[in-house]
Formats: sequence, structure tokens, C-alpha cells
Amino acid sequence: MPPDHLDRWRAEKTAAFLSAAVAAAEPSAPGKKLFDEMAKAAEEQAAIIAKDFTPPAFAPSLRAKLIARLVRVFGPRRMKAILAAVKVRGVSFYSGPLIRPGHPMPTDVEKIGQRHQTGGGSLRAAVFGVNDGLISNTSLVMGVSGAALATNDIVLTGVAGLLAGAFSMAAGEYVSVRSQREMYEHQIGQEREELELYPEEEAEELALIYHARGMALEDARSFALDLIKDHDAALDALTREELGLDPDNLGSPVGAAVSSFLAFTCGAIIPLLPFVFGATDNAVTIAAGLAGVSLFAVGAALSLFSGKSALAGGFRMAVIGALAGGATYFIGSLFGAAI
Repeated sequence: MPPDHLDRWRAEKTAAFLSAAVAAAEPSAPGKKLFDEMAKAAEEQAAIIAKDFTPPAFAPSLRAKLIARLVRVFGPRRMKAILAAVKVRGVSFYSGPLIRPGHPMPTDVEKIGQRHQTGGGSLRAAVFGVNDGLISNTSLVMGVSGAALATNDIVLTGVAGLLAGAFSMAAGEYVSVRSQREMYEHQIGQEREELELYPEEEAEELALIYHARGMALEDARSFALDLIKDHDAALDALTREELGLDPDNLGSPVGAAVSSFLAFTCGAIIPLLPFVFGATDNAVTIAAGLAGVSLFAVGAALSLFSGKSALAGGFRMAVIGALAGGATYFIGSLFGAAI
């Protein structure tokens, strides 16, 4: 028996266990029915995999039990990302548009699994990156300024803080996005194998998802069976609908690292400007003023995503930055006096 058969059997049994847990916790009737059916489908696919060998007794892993408990406590919708990561099918139910009675049937694969995008994800990440660099390096510069170091020492410390923070952010983003992409690619590869092994069962799963969104079951089955005849279109639909992924947008590790590095640098360089350009007596005051204005602008920009008042958002961010910078300046001055 190939070892991967046993692994895939366990994966299907785990998916059945977790789908049943989602069904038990799902408050809506369509969702409950969908995940009950998904649990049955996973059991059937496990049986297909095990037809050539005698599987051992199945017991859910500690991880699966923990996820099931979290689903019961927090609800399936809040656990969508984790459920997708462990390949629970049908999680797009929590993000896809609801097809209501009378809604026109989708006519091509481009319309399958479309999401209501909130937009501005990259911009939001960039604003947060600028904010991180601004607060961290302002606090660092204020701290060493409070210790009464020479201007050259302040610049050196600030540049070191800028580079350390920017490279740390970039490395963290690269590893995070790369790991996430590898996980997604593995899941899509599994879906490709399943499509080749049991296409009719995969078509039925698609039909159940469309039915849960409001499409008549027979219409959903007819559409799914037609779709499954085109391998590439079927894999695209299964990736979007069962896994809740956009196969054309799995994330770029390099892009995430570069953008994170640049965003952090843009924020971290602001409190250094008066020291770099030769301000002497009032460099600390100018740096604090630039940081305050920039933090206010960042807070106002973040209000675009929260829908709150730009004035209140800007003021709150400026106050947070002032408290952080003031605290480090005070601590730095204590160390300076002690030295």
C-alpha cells in the first residue's frame, strides 16, 4: 500500500470529523445541511481510498479535536481561515455571495466563487507598515536623544534601528507568505488528485455548495456535472468553492517582503530627518513635530478602513505616539543622567 494512500484516507476522515463539527455549530439551516453533506462526502471518499487496503481504526488527532472545540466556542465563521487550512470543504459558504432564488445561474467559470472584495488590502498593509516604522524608530530616536548622545550617535542608532526593523519585517513577511503559499499549493494539488480519482463525487460537492447558496439542487447538479467535464475549469471552481482560495492570487513572498521593507523604511526615516540634515539645538523638537504630524496622517488614513472619524483617528494615533516617544525619552534621560 502506498504510504500516501493512508495519509489521504486520514485527511478525508479528519475532514469528515471537522465538517460534522461545523454542521453541529452552524446556526443556519442551509449551512448545517451543507456541512452534513460534506461530512458524508468525505466519508465516501475515504471509503474509495481505502477500497484496496484495510484501514486502521480512526481517531481524530489532538489538533482536530482542538479545532472542533474552537468551532463550537467561536463559531464556524470566525474559524474560516483555520478550517480552510485543514481542508474542510465548503468554507467559501462563509465568504461567497449568496445565490438567492431567482438569481441567474452562473454561465462561466469566471463567475464561480466570486467574492465581495473589500479592496485596499495592499494599501492598508502599507499604512500599517509605515505606522510600525514611525512609532518604533521615533521611540528609539527619542530614547537616545533623552540620553544626550551626540547627533552622529543618534543618526547611527536611528539608521541601525531602521535597517533592523525593516529587514525583520521583510523576513517575517517573506516566511509568512511563503509558508501560506506552499500550504495553498499543497491543497490545490490534493484537489487535483481527487478530481482525477473521483470526479463525480467532486461534482456533487460543488452542487451541494451551490445549493446551500440558494440554487435549486437539480440545477446545481446539472451545472456542476457540465463544469466537471473541463478539468481546468473544474479545478478552478473546486479551488474557489471548496477551499475558498483564488488560484490566481496566492500571494507573492518577494512582493510582500519588498513592500513591507519599503513601508517600514518610509515611516522609520521621518524622525531621523532633522538630525540627518544638520539641525542642532531644536532637532529633537523638530523630530517630535514631524513624527506627530505623520502619526496624525497615518491615523486619519486608517479611518478609511474603519469608517470612523479621520480627526479622531489621527488624534488617537498622535497621542499613542506621543506617549511612546515621551516614555522612551524620559527613560533615556534617566540612563543619561546615571551615566
